[in-house]
Amino acid sequence: MLSYNPWLTAALDANATWELVALPEDMKAIGCKWVYKVKHNADGSVNRYKARLVTKGYAQTYGIDYEETYSPVAKMTTVRAIIAMAVAKGWSLYQMNVKNVFLHGDLHEEVYMEQPSGYVDQTHPNLVCRLKKTLYSLKQTLRACSDKINQYFVTSGFKTSNANFALYVKKTNHGIVIIVIYVDDLIITRNSDINIFDLKKLLKQKFEMKDLGELLYLLGIEVIQSPKGIWLLQR
Repeated sequence: MLSYNPWLTAALDANATWELVALPEDMKAIGCKWVYKVKHNADGSVNRYKARLVTKGYAQTYGIDYEETYSPVAKMTTVRAIIAMAVAKGWSLYQMNVKNVFLHGDLHEEVYMEQPSGYVDQTHPNLVCRLKKTLYSLKQTLRACSDKINQYFVTSGFKTSNANFALYVKKTNHGIVIIVIYVDDLIITRNSDINIFDLKKLLKQKFEMKDLGELLYLLGIEVIQSPKGIWLLQR
């Protein structure tokens, strides 16, 4: 494939997101577009510039190119409970982010997409992309990504909570590790530094992770941690 902006498509190539095929007569190809965004820090300064390839998932048809769409997301009551527990026990809160999380889900349905603008294979311009991995705005993306992450945590020894399937707990010889997942953000707390180091190493073996250090900002809430407690601000 050819691209005049290789940096935009490096993640797509690395994940083998699609293969070029002829569109079957009984199927239709959905469109797509590039979406650009400026991500800011809690103080309003620019953190980084992002580009995403977004599908026109609204054109999908239930029963043909998607089925189940439900995906568990951490409840705010769970997030508050974990923060309260961390304060009570004097534990620190950490945050990690799964890079390009929506490119990690395995796609089992037959989904076809037009070749992206600026990324058309000049030798096969009439072919379409048969998606092998999920992309932003597909109907089943959140479910597929959640299934992939859940499978990895369960096989790594974590237990899911019956009250919230986005809450994971693992007991080790060094203590306990607790993880709350909200789409691509992981809130982590534990009672041992060894657990944190082991966990980060474990996650980076499977996913491309961004280590954000101590929890500072989540879902529009600024988090300030100190020996006296934790403050949540929405300035």
